[in-house]
Amino acid sequence: MNDQMFQLAKAAVKNAYAPYSNFHVGACLRAENGELYAGCNVENASYSLVLCAESSAISALISAGQKKIKEVVITSSGEMLCPPCGACRQRLYELADGNIPVHLYTMGGEFKTLHMNELLPHPFGSVNLDK
Repeated sequence: MNDQMFQLAKAAVKNAYAPYSNFHVGACLRAENGELYAGCNVENASYSLVLCAESSAISALISAGQKKIKEVVITSSGEMLCPPCGACRQRLYELADGNIPVHLYTMGGEFKTLHMNELLPHPFGSVNLDK
């Protein structure tokens, strides 16, 4: 696990916009070039328009010209570890190898490391599309 990534994810939690659920999430991604990109969740009164922290971090990574994720950290304001939702698992898989580590932290520092292929064991990806 990476303390710098955890600190960036914790800082992102504090910036989350979550007036409806009051559940704040932060994520930090390491790109192929080693740069770190953090994001937080952004809620909306129209609940289906919520932007997850992982998606926010992916947007920052892509906006910076990167295309590959090498490591993920996710933390939240909750007391339990916070794995990515199903949609974010698919989004992360699009840019990551199945063996990348995904570190789940509580704000207090408890953690568990899983790998992308554990979070999304039977992914749909570019290999499933006709060439």
